[in-house]
Amino acid sequence: MLITIAFRNIFRNFRRTMFCVAAVGIAVFFIVFYSSLIDGMLKSMHEVVQVFELGHVRAVSARYEEESEYSPVQYPVAEGQSLAALRERIRAIPGVKAVFPRISAYAALQESVIKHAVLWGLDMAEESKVNNFNLTGRNDGLLEGRYPGPDSNECAIGLRFAEKSGLKIGDRIPLVTMSSQFSDRPWSPVVSGIFRFDYAKADRETIIVDLGRLQRLLVLEDAAQQLIVYAESPAQSGSIAGEMEKILGPGNVCAEWRDQYWIVMMNMYEPLFYLIYLIFLIVACLLIVNTVTMIIHERIKEIGMMGSLGMTRGEIVRVFFFESLFLAMAGASAGVVLGGLVTGIGQFFPLRWTAMAGESTFAEMPAANAIFFDFSFASLFRGWILGVMAASLFTLFPSLKSAFVEPVEALRR
Repeated sequence: MLITIAFRNIFRNFRRTMFCVAAVGIAVFFIVFYSSLIDGMLKSMHEVVQVFELGHVRAVSARYEEESEYSPVQYPVAEGQSLAALRERIRAIPGVKAVFPRISAYAALQESVIKHAVLWGLDMAEESKVNNFNLTGRNDGLLEGRYPGPDSNECAIGLRFAEKSGLKIGDRIPLVTMSSQFSDRPWSPVVSGIFRFDYAKADRETIIVDLGRLQRLLVLEDAAQQLIVYAESPAQSGSIAGEMEKILGPGNVCAEWRDQYWIVMMNMYEPLFYLIYLIFLIVACLLIVNTVTMIIHERIKEIGMMGSLGMTRGEIVRVFFFESLFLAMAGASAGVVLGGLVTGIGQFFPLRWTAMAGESTFAEMPAANAIFFDFSFASLFRGWILGVMAASLFTLFPSLKSAFVEPVEALRR
């Protein structure tokens, strides 16, 4: 009976009802919108770290880890051990999907407006079977030409690199790098391909070369700086790292993707995101509190009549609480529907951060240029629950206030 009374009451003043529903709906919409945007940004950051930097687990020597900002090539992982044998042993670990050796070395460019670049040695054909280097197109990112062949004197450069330097397919890039024996190694690879990655840092300053060719150039023989491991599931990275440390032995370090600096930082900021969501809700709830308080003042004689007819204070409180609950549920549902439509459509159209905030803003962060909304029913349900709970709890005080109005005093007003 009390629920029926409360339900009928919400239709007695259409304008008042719409104000309450709109307030909660707007708050829940922004919760869903920003939640999907932040989740999409975090997901994109996770992908960049996993694809371009650490994989799910990265193994390097302890000396390399200490000087990693210089990308030293004189400290190969598991020095003295066979790289091929190491890969086979790591592949045998439960949950391991793939193991790739990589080399990253700085180079000084000659006869170019770009003076410095990073030589990135990898087996592109094999890695492309596991990774999507272009996150928007979900492909290897190649625009024209081809990636360098095995042990070839070729390279591939990013679109931004090519545009800034004026290079095209077939041109040579005279450069000098330093070998593992600290000797200068001049080289002039031919541009065989141009790629476009969503990760601006790689697109701007990376020269992709064949792993075997770079090993010979840097006098590394069969060794590599890094072993990048991909798991069947990112959640398995911890157990895989522990097993890898046993295989590699002392003097080597296995780092999980979750330990990357920016990933840790963003996880620390997560409570701040929820605080922002709460602020949206509080603003909306204050409007509901104000509306419910006005309802009580407008219907003071009705409250007195309910008391005179024998309704207890608890029943009066429940009537007003149920009425507020219905308004909160209607508003939260409207916000979820609108937020779901926007984020559902937005997941197919990336936001270009560098176009909006400038490339320098994300120069050091492992942030992709293309950020997609992360649409999920879990985020919609979370937004709906937060909206209904917060709006309902905020109406308890004005609802309780209605119970302490004396029937005789109420009817006299």
